[in-house]
Amino acid sequence: MKAGIKEIAQQAGVAISTVSHVLNGTAPFSKDVRERVIRAARQLGYLEKRRVRATISALSDLLLAIPEDATPQIDTNLFTVAILNSLRQECDRRSIRVIPVVGIGRTVQIAAIRETLRTETPQGLVLFTDDRPDLLQAIGGLNVAAVLVNGEDPSMSVDTVVPANRFAALEATRHLLQLGHRHVLHMTWDGRQTIRHRRDGFLDAFRELGLPVPEDAIITAASFEPEHAEAEVDRLLDRDGGLRGATAIFCASDNLALGALRAFERRGVKVPDDVSIIGFDDIMLGELSRPPLTTVHVPLDQFGPMALNLIEQHILANNPARAALKVEIGCRLIQRATVRPLSG
Repeated sequence: MKAGIKEIAQQAGVAISTVSHVLNGTAPFSKDVRERVIRAARQLGYLEKRRVRATISALSDLLLAIPEDATPQIDTNLFTVAILNSLRQECDRRSIRVIPVVGIGRTVQIAAIRETLRTETPQGLVLFTDDRPDLLQAIGGLNVAAVLVNGEDPSMSVDTVVPANRFAALEATRHLLQLGHRHVLHMTWDGRQTIRHRRDGFLDAFRELGLPVPEDAIITAASFEPEHAEAEVDRLLDRDGGLRGATAIFCASDNLALGALRAFERRGVKVPDDVSIIGFDDIMLGELSRPPLTTVHVPLDQFGPMALNLIEQHILANNPARAALKVEIGCRLIQRATVRPLSG
């Protein structure tokens, strides 16, 4: 049954005109009446239907600017590919046409965006991962509602949607410390600010518990690809004859964690008996690894809808002075089989 104001009025026990006034804010009512109407509208699914209608009418065409290495053809960056898929699915659900602008390598060119805006009339723009300050400043000056997904904008030129990287990394590292591990390493790479926040969260956990950070705790791989993690593990085992005394490693991505797992298996180091490992992202390959990877789950399916919601708010506000918003998506630890308590 399709819910309308008649059904809402029946469920709330009020007149149809009362429902109309409450939902449109055209007349004052008591708190009790208003709450009954809103509750009934929510339970019948009317509020969601009305929100989607508003989105479709306000946002029919979306410019999607993505670096080349985030496209579905690139199989080493499953994190951004999963977010991109969630955005496309939400656009299909809302009947929004997507106009792609693909960059070169890991960057998006502002000239390509401007050229597309000369020939197309999108109401919104979603930028993936490329958070160079000059690009963000230029996009902030365009006459289009823009959202940066999985990137940082310290200048707050545009809205942003990111994982709660620092806090989630703190929670993962804290979990290892609370299990008795004291010599914990962090494997990362020289990535963007989003990745540096994960390193900061790793260090926060030691400070929070009043523990010293192990010497040479940060291992910097050449990139996030698994083979670079394998190379770092080999280097540690060959040069130091072990893991510098470490009993656990927190990796800044599942790709690094999976590479480390492969290296340890090849070198006869048992996980988690000899060393515990935690990843970050919760890509599907982690669940299928041997043993299954303990990791930080990032709800990738929520990024696309949230980005569109922010664009919708921007459009409907119709306020040039509207402040940019930053939304951090909450993450949680998924405990599988690559971590064990440290005995003794």
